[in-house]
Amino acid sequence: MERTTCCVVGGGPAGMMLGLLLARAGVEVTVLEKHGDFLRDFRGDTVHPSTLDLLDALGLGERFAALPQSRVTEVLLPDGAGGSRRVGNFDLLGRVGVRHPYVALVPQWDLLDLLADAGRAEPTFRLRMDTRATSVVREHGRVVGVRYRTTTGAGEHVDGEIRADLTVACDGRHSVLRDGSGLPATEYPVPFDTWWFRLPRHADETRAALVPRIGTGRFAVVIPREGYYQIGYLAPKGRDDRLRADGIAAFRADVAELIPEFADRVDELASMDEVKHLDVRLNRLHRWHVDGMLCIGDAAHAMSPIGGVGINLAIQDAVATATLLAAPLQRGGAGPRELARVRGRRRVPTMLVQGLQRLMHAAVAGPALAGDPSGPPEALLRAVQRLPWLQIVPAYLVGVGFRPERAPAFARRDAVPSDA
Repeated sequence: MERTTCCVVGGGPAGMMLGLLLARAGVEVTVLEKHGDFLRDFRGDTVHPSTLDLLDALGLGERFAALPQSRVTEVLLPDGAGGSRRVGNFDLLGRVGVRHPYVALVPQWDLLDLLADAGRAEPTFRLRMDTRATSVVREHGRVVGVRYRTTTGAGEHVDGEIRADLTVACDGRHSVLRDGSGLPATEYPVPFDTWWFRLPRHADETRAALVPRIGTGRFAVVIPREGYYQIGYLAPKGRDDRLRADGIAAFRADVAELIPEFADRVDELASMDEVKHLDVRLNRLHRWHVDGMLCIGDAAHAMSPIGGVGINLAIQDAVATATLLAAPLQRGGAGPRELARVRGRRRVPTMLVQGLQRLMHAAVAGPALAGDPSGPPEALLRAVQRLPWLQIVPAYLVGVGFRPERAPAFARRDAVPSDA
C-alpha cells in the first residue's frame, strides 16, 4: 500500500495541470494515467487565449510556442447559401488587452508532455503511467484512496492500492470514480454525435478559420491543422452502425457532397477505421464532491464539442482547485467545506458555457439535423456584418470565457505579479 497527499486520477489536461500546480505548492501529488503514453488522436486540441496566458504565467509559454501548431483567428458560421460569414474575430481581442488573440491548435499529447516534463522538475510530483484506477477505497464513509491495476514492463498486471488525503477524479466523461460515488447528474439532450477524421491540407490553403458546412441532416466543422484538416462530421445520434454498414465509399461521397472543395482528396480515407466516433454528452453533477474525493473537468461536467471549450474549462477547474485547496492540503487535508468551494467557484462559468452550447445546438445543429440547412438567423449574420466590432463578443466568450482563472502565486514562474 502506497501513500500520497493528493491522488489525481487521469492524466488529461485537468489532471496534469492540477498535478503540476499542487507540486509547485509543495504538496505531494501522484497522478495515475491508465495509458502508457499520451498519444491519442482526436482529443481536445484547442488551446484558448486564457490557457495561453496561464502557460505564460507558469513559465511555459516559450516552450509551448515552440510546439508545432496552427492558429485560428476567425469563427465562421454558415449562411445557408453554401458560404459562410465571419461572426467572431479573435484579432479584436488585442484591443482589450488579451496577449494571445488566437486559438492555438496543438496535438493534445504535446501539451500533456509539456506539463508532465514541468511536473517532473518538482520534487513532490509523481506520474504513474499504465496505471488504471479501478475503484475508490472507503473507510467510515470517507474516500481514503483508490485501488489500481498497473502493467509492468514484462506485460504483467499488478493490483495495488494508494491512500491519499484527497482523491481528485479527472478521468473524463466516463469517470470510473464518479460512477462509483453515487453523485447525481443532470443530463441534457444532445441531438448529435461526432465522427472525427482527417484529410490532407495543401500548402497554399492558409486561411486560419473554423469553417462549418451544413447539409441536409448532417453538417461538418473543418479545423485547419499543421499539414492536414481535422474534420468533425455531425449527424443524429444512433447513426454509427448505419454509417459503418454503408461503408467507406458511401462516406467519401457524403463528405464530398457536404464539403465540395475536398472532393479531390476524400479518397485518402482508406476505411471506416479512420473515422472515430464520439458519443457526445452534455451533463453536470449536482455536487462535485463526496468526503475525501472531488470531481473536476469532464468528470464533473461533460461538454459538447461545440466551441472546442472543453479542454480549457477543465484546465480552469484545475487552477481553481489548486488555488483553493493547496493550503488545506499543506495543513493535512481538505474537508467537505473546502471541496464544496471548488464547485461554488466554477459552477456559474460552467453553467453559462453549457447554456451557450445548448443555444448553438438549438439554433444551428438541431435545425440542420432536422433537414433545415438555412443556418443561423439571418438577422444575427447581418448584425455582425454591419457592426464588425460585435465580432469581439463571440471571440471573447470562446477564447477567454466567463471567469478565467489566474495562476496562483505559488505556481508562477514569470515576472508578472499575480492579480488572482
